[in-house]
Amino acid sequence: MPKKTGEAPKELLLPAEGQIVCVVTEIIGADWIKMICADGSEKMGRIPGKFRRKVWIAPGDLVLAAPWDYQKNKADVLYRYEKDEKKKIIEMGYISKEILDLVGK
Repeated sequence: MPKKTGEAPKELLLPAEGQIVCVVTEIIGADWIKMICADGSEKMGRIPGKFRRKVWIAPGDLVLAAPWDYQKNKADVLYRYEKDEKKKIIEMGYISKEILDLVGK
């Protein structure tokens, strides 16, 4: 898909304090996913309403998540990285290539 002329390059969204980069391992349903995070923990991710029909998430996708304060094994999905952004996140060291290889994509 060619880029439109005059289109400004999108700024890469990096994890802030309290946010973590994760890899989607499984789509559970009812707006929930399973994911492995950069720290090696497995979490359940909730896809918020603003993403439900606009952003399609599949196993192997890289997402930015905000863990819940009161349930450490759950998190809200904040952003899904595109393919070119995925490469940059790996190069910058926010997530290791080994975690991506666990998922198989």
